Amino acid sequence: MSRIHTATLAVVMIPVLSAGCGGGGDTAESELAAAESIEAMGDMDAADAMATLSNPNLATEDELTTVPGITAEHAAAVVGGRPYLRAADLHAVLAGAIGEEAALAAYRALWLPINLNDVTNEEILLIPGVGDRMAHEFEEYRPYVDMGEFRMEIGKYVDEEEVERLARYVYVPIDLNGATREEIMAVPGMSERMAHEFEEYRPYTDLDQFRREIGKYVDEEEVARFERYVTLN
Repeated sequence: MSRIHTATLAVVMIPVLSAGCGGGGDTAESELAAAESIEAMGDMDAADAMATLSNPNLATEDELTTVPGITAEHAAAVVGGRPYLRAADLHAVLAGAIGEEAALAAYRALWLPINLNDVTNEEILLIPGVGDRMAHEFEEYRPYVDMGEFRMEIGKYVDEEEVERLARYVYVPIDLNGATREEIMAVPGMSERMAHEFEEYRPYTDLDQFRREIGKYVDEEEVARFERYVTLN
């Protein structure tokens, strides 16, 4: 198993008119970042922009077939590649099954959330509507402490609705020893019972302890899937 168009978008990208943000702070660069995103998203409508994203590690085969371009055969290929630990791993399987262009279109409805602090530039560019300049802004503010920081920094370049659209594609790992129950429950596929187990073994001294303790309840692949979303500060 692997480990690895015609409607106008209602969400309008707004360039920054003031300096002061890292790397892309100057007005011309900010305008370029916003303009690239507008162009890249020109074939998306408002429903596409805010539709719920299916998680390829959690969706059933039937749910996957509701994604445009994915047949039952393709859905079986996606399920067969689980768990996906990086967006590049998903893209390799999906593009191999349905083609590069169709895979990129599918990411309007299907997506593996990406860790803002270690995602590659190539993976960021898989996000619908993100061009080179906006990818640069994603990278410029690393390391992110939390999603609030992401919203604040990227909000210098685009409006609030667009920030929220982009936020559906990314995450910042939670601190195992300090995360609230609400933050733990935000991890995809988390249950109340498993959240309790996350808390039960605090304080964690290292990730090996996390793997060992959580491995009492789920298999190795599921431990690895959960581990994507956590860190020890």
